[in-house]
Amino acid sequence: MTTPLVTRVLLADDHPVVRNGLRELLNSEPDFRVVGEVDDGAQAIERALAEDVDLVILDVTMPRMTGLQAARELASRKPGLRILMLSMHENEQFLFEALRAGASGYVLKTAADRDLVNACRATMRGETFLYAGAVAALVREHLDRDATSLDPLTPRELEVVKLVAEGHTSDEIAGILFISRKTVDRHRANILEKLGMRDRVDLTRYAIRRGLITP
Repeated sequence: MTTPLVTRVLLADDHPVVRNGLRELLNSEPDFRVVGEVDDGAQAIERALAEDVDLVILDVTMPRMTGLQAARELASRKPGLRILMLSMHENEQFLFEALRAGASGYVLKTAADRDLVNACRATMRGETFLYAGAVAALVREHLDRDATSLDPLTPRELEVVKLVAEGHTSDEIAGILFISRKTVDRHRANILEKLGMRDRVDLTRYAIRRGLITP
């Protein structure tokens, strides 16, 4: 993929103040132009697929669909699109999930003014950008891989958990995910069985621990 002279960027973050800061930072550079802004992962997918965008910057934690879930969907449906994750959290699990989902980098919001432009340029060159300390985390993950248990839930089940925890009804979840009510109910039953849980309260606690929603 040839790096464009001006990279068209889509920002996805549910905090307007953060988006404003990122937009000003990137638009001050001659090789970047922010062409769109959204506040959740579902909108990011819709805009990125419909519009001429080179790079999507996704906040990890957003309503309706997380940045990690959106990254996975976009990497599958638009392989040429570059994806960069942004987070408040120096969280190894988020880092690993971001890379597995197809992101080319992971930037901490606390260092965005220093790292974001370099991360975007590295991403557009086809390189991986990681925050300071991430390499050590990756080494530890590699060494401990055999001892690390896999998440029992599928990506689709995690989407259902997030929406249940946010208080959506089964009918609403069916509409958001474009599946039937019956499929939603089956996913919910499978999730409860896999996790050994009983109800939405348990799933909400799990979603908070899992980083799918904020408390």
